[in-house]
Amino acid sequence: MEEAMKQSNMRFAAGEIVKGTVIEVRPKEVLVDIGYKSEGVVPANEFDDIKAVKVGDSVNVLIEKLEDKDGMVILSKEKAEFKQNWDNILTICNEGGTIKGKVKAAVKGGLIVNIGVEAFLPASQIDIVPPKNLSGFIGNTYEFKVVKINQERQNIVLSRRELIEQERNEKRGKLLGEMVPGDIRKGTVKNITDFGAFIDLNGLDGLLHITDMSWGRIGHPSEILKVGQDIDVVVLDINREKERVSLGLKQKLTNPWEHIEQKYTVGTKVKGKVVNLVPYGAFVELEPGVEGLVHVTELSWTKRIAKPSDVLKPDQEIEAVVLGINREEQKISLGVRQLDVNPWDKAMEKYPPGTKVKGKIRNLTSYGAFIELEEGLDGMIHVSDISWTRKINHPSEVFKKGDEVEAVVLEIDKANQRIAVGVKQLSEDPWSNIDKYYKVGDLVTGQVTKLASFGAFVGLQHDIDGLVHISQVSEDRVDKIKNVLKVGQEVTARVIKIDKADRRIGLSIKAANYSNEQLKAEQAILDSLKPGEDLVALQHAFDAADEALK
Repeated sequence: MEEAMKQSNMRFAAGEIVKGTVIEVRPKEVLVDIGYKSEGVVPANEFDDIKAVKVGDSVNVLIEKLEDKDGMVILSKEKAEFKQNWDNILTICNEGGTIKGKVKAAVKGGLIVNIGVEAFLPASQIDIVPPKNLSGFIGNTYEFKVVKINQERQNIVLSRRELIEQERNEKRGKLLGEMVPGDIRKGTVKNITDFGAFIDLNGLDGLLHITDMSWGRIGHPSEILKVGQDIDVVVLDINREKERVSLGLKQKLTNPWEHIEQKYTVGTKVKGKVVNLVPYGAFVELEPGVEGLVHVTELSWTKRIAKPSDVLKPDQEIEAVVLGINREEQKISLGVRQLDVNPWDKAMEKYPPGTKVKGKIRNLTSYGAFIELEEGLDGMIHVSDISWTRKINHPSEVFKKGDEVEAVVLEIDKANQRIAVGVKQLSEDPWSNIDKYYKVGDLVTGQVTKLASFGAFVGLQHDIDGLVHISQVSEDRVDKIKNVLKVGQEVTARVIKIDKADRRIGLSIKAANYSNEQLKAEQAILDSLKPGEDLVALQHAFDAADEALK
């Protein structure tokens, strides 16, 4: 034995790796003959499958101890493999090579990989996009690059991402070199944003902008795409310097606007779905990629619609008429009111000036009242056309909403869609025959209708008001008219002034018992007023007359 050992090339010393032969398999250990004077022992748990180990198998082992207390050689199969693999890994790392390994387990921050020895693969180095679920990699074998070795601690850090990026760079360069606009390429949706989606073209990322996804309206790319989806896209533009590729999806289909004039001629009745409501109108989808706008003014001939949402709802199916097409700007003008007959086309024929009409008061404004002639057609009674004789400051003095009134059509303005009607025109203007009704000096009786700081208005026959100035109420000085007169009070007065030009009658209560000489003096003062002066100015004239009489 000693002679054989001397002739052997093996070095029997602790730390050496030698080849041995299995001579016996026991439950907890395996006896290995390494050609030394005594057999060696290897723990059974160092074999992957102890049941597969057979007598006569060759195995590399590391000598841990040449002789223990029982005279046995202590061997290790794992340490032999570790040392051999470690030397191999050092060589690979120095040469920049790669190594295969099997993922053994997931730990905090990454994976443990068996490459002959245990190595660490950080989560950031597993793939280009760090995976969320690491357990899916356990048990799989991959190619890795050794990026860091600490010999003292015998730590190894691996990267799979670098190999993937290297492969992608090679593919990207090849793709950029052979790709041309117009190509149709297969890709996978990698990421979705508000403005579009990034498509992985197997090594090169391209941007599919939201405006190039569909000819129709899209609120968000997620409406038609999802991450991981495989799609065919069209190459629109390539920037080889910046390695950017623009992609399109809608370009695989025919542009619906190419022959739009032939499909939707002006005047055609169309159907569509309301897809968007804005303050100025409603967008209606006629087909995918083709929308028309119904302006708010094209919703009704007669109703004043403040905003489209008052009469339309999203996703509502409606009919409309094509009013105009602009293919270059991809715009179609639509109208809804054109589906009905324009009532203003027949207004002149139906309501010529002079026609008597009836209707309910629909609305009151500061300048007049609106009377409904028929559905969609209103006539306006201006405050100046309510009475021949009375000054109406607001129509609410005479009308209230819902009142049934009769009026006369005065004028029709089709361009501005207005019909002017009047109430006072139903009767004759009493001022045209005022001389038949009243003369200066006549005694009249009437009721006080209104009080003002300067006097009182008295309602006379023929719907005419006369004014009693405060100075003409009494021989005594009156400071406040309300102290001596009240609305509804019946009074007797004498007509002391008739102004046909300004349609005014001046009355005097205190002159009811005047003599003819006194009346003439009063008339002279009143005649000195300039034509067109407001009745308020009568205060000065009456004051002057009062002083003269005194």
